[in-house]
Amino acid sequence: MEGSIHLAIDAMSGDHGPKVVVPAALQACEKYEDLCLTLVGDSPCLTGLLTQFSRQPRIRIHHAPDVVSMDERPSHALRKKQNSSMAVALRMVREGEAQGCVSAGNTGALMLLARAILKTCPGIDRPAIVKKIPSLDSWTYVLDLGANVDSSAEHLFQFALLGAALVEAVEGRERPRVALLNVGEEDIKGTEQVRLASRMLIECDAINYIGYVEGGDIFKPIADVVVCDGFVGNVALKSGEGVAELVLRLVERGFERNVLTRLLGWLARPLMQRVRRQLDPASHNGATLAGLQGVVIKSHGNADARAVYSAIRLAREEALRNVPEHVNTLLDDIL
Repeated sequence: MEGSIHLAIDAMSGDHGPKVVVPAALQACEKYEDLCLTLVGDSPCLTGLLTQFSRQPRIRIHHAPDVVSMDERPSHALRKKQNSSMAVALRMVREGEAQGCVSAGNTGALMLLARAILKTCPGIDRPAIVKKIPSLDSWTYVLDLGANVDSSAEHLFQFALLGAALVEAVEGRERPRVALLNVGEEDIKGTEQVRLASRMLIECDAINYIGYVEGGDIFKPIADVVVCDGFVGNVALKSGEGVAELVLRLVERGFERNVLTRLLGWLARPLMQRVRRQLDPASHNGATLAGLQGVVIKSHGNADARAVYSAIRLAREEALRNVPEHVNTLLDDIL
């Protein structure tokens, strides 16, 4: 296959599996001429779907007989599912057959398999899930978003290093502003782990640490990177998405109250469509598993074809920028 960017796609995982992955893959290859994709999974199933939709010379199939289920224990997947679509796709990255992997599968299993197969960057104990969240003027990178639900101060410190290195590598932004998510901005607030991580960051001259921020500050142009443990981060992410959808629906419902408001709604439609695109989770689907020796993008398990396409697009961008190598270099300078 021709093309400069090769990605391995775990085609069987997630709530919808191949029926959303195949059209997303076709859309991505139509959009990017430099992109080649390997769909990893059940060969007869994937071949049938590709034939049904379209033929694309830059998409090939790699057979994998097993699938990691969404409710499977990560430890069981690590021991018993080495021939799963998820594990095979990750090994393709390790062996240099692909420059990145995309999966909508079991988050815990993906994290454990990726850590075992690809290994972490030197000085990093655990990978973290990081995603850029729309803020008032730009984006805020938030981590961890669910990979580590119980993080020590050392892990929070490492997440801060990863977040800063990732923003420098992806955005080209020198000394990004790093903050810890807390229940208040005062030094005495927060758990012991958060307070200790704060002291560690204050003593690290290589990090532009600006202190604590609260949940609402994620969506303001205050910090470039916001660090928290996975439990807090996941709740914050899902709550933010829910509030955004609630506000949009309330505004749309308000426009339907009478003839005058419907007219105002018609006039405001272009603006509402633009705002909805900015806040639409499907348009920003895909989170980076930071800290690994390879590009791994986690798609939402319930993603539709449009959302899976967004995850593939993110993987292509990180592969083009060779993000893991840049993060390794930056971490070497810090640690």
